[in-house]
Amino acid sequence: MPRPFCVGIAGGSGAGKSALTAELARALGPERVLLLAHDAYYRDRPELDPAARAAQNFDHPDALETELLVAQLDLLRAGHAVAVPSYDFALHRRRAETRRAEPHDLVVIDGLLVLSDAALRARLDLRVFVTASLAHRTERRLARDVAERGRSPESVLAQLAATVQPMHDAFVEPSRAHADLVVANDAELAAAAAPLIARVRALLQAG
Repeated sequence: MPRPFCVGIAGGSGAGKSALTAELARALGPERVLLLAHDAYYRDRPELDPAARAAQNFDHPDALETELLVAQLDLLRAGHAVAVPSYDFALHRRRAETRRAEPHDLVVIDGLLVLSDAALRARLDLRVFVTASLAHRTERRLARDVAERGRSPESVLAQLAATVQPMHDAFVEPSRAHADLVVANDAELAAAAAPLIARVRALLQAG
């Protein structure tokens, strides 16, 4: 079978990467698209007590088992199924259960640091960086973590100041230099997604 076409979508926390990824999948046809979240590959640290696990710097590249993601992309590109990990963001532990993922026409990986790792970038056919204002990113991160990850607003804001913004400046923003396409996502989602959808469609047709 033809190998999957791989798209990596990076950008700051709250930039709207997951929303753009979902919009791309809807436009191309969900049956053709496999979505992978870099967040699912957070390292499991069972040796740490709950307080120490919660205090980790989750925005540093070392917090992610990117080498596992790279290995699984190689398997998908070779036509094999993989067992995608699952992460519990409330407990800061990797779950025992995994998700079986089969190769699709299009594999889309989204995450803060997707473009910061050279080995991962080498597996991508299209590298995308999503931008949004700090105000928008903060608002979206706060809403997501409180609603979906069992966090208090105070803890989210403290993490933003302690690690999220410093790591954004150190690792996320510099990775923009590796992007083939930069998408601004401060306005309507459909408008932001349009150039991404058009670029992917053109590349798939050309291939």
